[in-house]
Amino acid sequence: MHEQTRRDFLRTTAAGVAAGSVLHMTGTASGRTGRGVFELEKQRLGKTGLEVTVLGFGGAEVGYGRTEQAIVDELLNSALDQGLDAIDTAECYAISEDLIGNAVSHRRDDYFLFTKVGHWAPEGVDGWSAEGVAASIDRSLRRLKTDHVDLVHLHSCALDVLEKGEVTEALEKAKEAGKTRFIGYSGDSLAARFAVETGRFDTLMTSISICDQEAIDLTLPLCREKDMGVIVKRGIANAVWRYDSEPEQGYHQEYYRRLKELDYDFTKGAAREDTGPDGAAGIAMRFVLGLPGVHTTVVGTTNPKRFAQNAELTKAGPLAAAQVEAIRARWKEVAKADWVGQI
Repeated sequence: MHEQTRRDFLRTTAAGVAAGSVLHMTGTASGRTGRGVFELEKQRLGKTGLEVTVLGFGGAEVGYGRTEQAIVDELLNSALDQGLDAIDTAECYAISEDLIGNAVSHRRDDYFLFTKVGHWAPEGVDGWSAEGVAASIDRSLRRLKTDHVDLVHLHSCALDVLEKGEVTEALEKAKEAGKTRFIGYSGDSLAARFAVETGRFDTLMTSISICDQEAIDLTLPLCREKDMGVIVKRGIANAVWRYDSEPEQGYHQEYYRRLKELDYDFTKGAAREDTGPDGAAGIAMRFVLGLPGVHTTVVGTTNPKRFAQNAELTKAGPLAAAQVEAIRARWKEVAKADWVGQI
């Protein structure tokens, strides 16, 4: 079995504290279909035609943290009641798929379900092969307790794997078989650009934040041209402004180093501790909100109260154009050639 560790792949324990970026919140407190307390605006996820809420749930943290089932039950069911309708996970997020399937498979009509393939396969099988992809999808369906998912992403596979085309063909066959409604690529930089250029994918999941802006020029314009759905990950750059010194977590270090050089005013002083929309997290989130072509973002957390808190933060709406322009200008002034998108 091929499965990456939490340290090798994702470090999200603290990032979920203020995570989440939302595009065009209504700012009202009316219930979603009479059930919730927030009315999240929906966006059409590109050519998929899916109308998804702009704030989704990311399942890495509950999986890698091996969160108790009872907590995940409360977290996801309360979030669904409050308007959540997009849940994202992956085959390699430890027990994430099992937790999600156990928690909300009985409410399958209430949400769109996304997963990813490539980092797990049966013993002796390459995850980046047609056989590996097919086996992984079948395993995910069993774990998620469903007969289909709405979207399967290739999980940050390398450019040379994409160029061979085998794994893309495997996704297309799964789509033809009704195991997934749509297919996408999750990743960054030149591999993401190639995936978009092929025209074979319905969606792109990619990293965008105040510390990770390559995709804004490299892939977002082409996604808009091709009407691809865009899902943002790592939207608040792991909240690295929280650290007084370089973090031990390898997954946070690159953004920490970048932020030191970017030296944004809103990530220093009192703004670091401000939990409102004009604090560091709020501004970082709202930066992502106004980017043309972004449809939704996924947020990881183990706190059942976090979805409502994230939704509350977004009521201020996207940043003013001048603020966005200032963040972009600083990036273009400081960013180095190797500041590419981070997995």
